[in-house]
Amino acid sequence: MPQEPSEETARVREFFSVRAARWDARFPDDGPAYEAAVGELGLHEGDSVLDAGCGTGRALPPLRAAAGRRGTVLGADVTPEMISEAVRAGRDSCARLLLADVSRLPLRDACLDAVFAAGLISHLGGPGRGLRELARVVRPGGTLALFHPVGRAALAARQGRTLTADDLRAEPNLRTLLAGSGWRLTSLADDEDRYLALAARTP
Repeated sequence: MPQEPSEETARVREFFSVRAARWDARFPDDGPAYEAAVGELGLHEGDSVLDAGCGTGRALPPLRAAAGRRGTVLGADVTPEMISEAVRAGRDSCARLLLADVSRLPLRDACLDAVFAAGLISHLGGPGRGLRELARVVRPGGTLALFHPVGRAALAARQGRTLTADDLRAEPNLRTLLAGSGWRLTSLADDEDRYLALAARTP
């Protein structure tokens, strides 16, 4: 019998399901930023990578290009409508798509070389739990990229809010959160036109 979604999952699905059809049209110029961020993952031909919270799959083409034909590219999202939009855009040709909660992935331990996650951390009801699950499926030394196509200040301004000290993506908070979840923060860029935190899977 299928498991009932948690309240957190239900909230995420409710938010994104009504926005899925217009998501790409709302952000038509983000492609180069995604490509550049994927480039910093350091993927090699034949690597295995997950786009966690893949949405409409904008990162999947550059992930496939980086991993090559011999690589494994997966995209997981908890919202069926987002997966449908990824298929409609033809991005399922770049990856195997999974309707799955990234806090409970149907993947074996240490099966991936890297995880790419765009805008994910702010939608994790339990960010530590979600990051620990991503650590579980990545080999020691593997890489996590937490990405957003605009920086924290620009995103806050877009949403009509101000940055606060408890922002999860602020460097001190993120470093501590990652350290307690199986990751070591290796770099962080928080610019007007992008946010990119890279972390290494600890042993």
